[in-house]
Amino acid sequence: MKMKYLLDFGALALLYFLVLFPRWRVRGRDRLIVNTLFFVYLSFVLYFTLMPILTAIPFVFNHPYTPMNLTPFVDVLAGRGDFLRQILLNVVMTLPFGFLFPLTQRGRGKFGPTVLFCFLMSLGIELLQPLLNGFRSSDITDLITNTTGGVLGYGLFMLFRPVTSWVLVRLRPKA
Repeated sequence: MKMKYLLDFGALALLYFLVLFPRWRVRGRDRLIVNTLFFVYLSFVLYFTLMPILTAIPFVFNHPYTPMNLTPFVDVLAGRGDFLRQILLNVVMTLPFGFLFPLTQRGRGKFGPTVLFCFLMSLGIELLQPLLNGFRSSDITDLITNTTGGVLGYGLFMLFRPVTSWVLVRLRPKA
């Protein structure tokens, strides 16, 4: 792995062990496991979409910023590239968000906040990609398909809610 990525993963590890782990551990084993899974998932999303981040920050203004493509599904309509693969990957990337985010909310995970935060995460990624890397671009289609993945993930959460509730209850320490 390149040194650039190690720096980012090192920063994420410090954040986890110095800040997040101590907070989550006192809330119980079930909270620690769910929040840690969500953190690991988000770390992989960062890896695939934005990294390297820390080493790119000094060069943010050294390349032109390409504005977001605001025509939905333009690649599909024009038959360019491997658009079906890109759409599928964008949906699959955010399925775990829609499933795991409600679990971090102690069973109070509602549809609206889950979709809103999935949308905001995707919007943040899409706006930052061209800033951090002059070869990356942002696209409204990615925003739509990422949010769709979050919605489908929430559907899976609702489908498996009884199972996840049962598992989380088993992880809680006996009083």
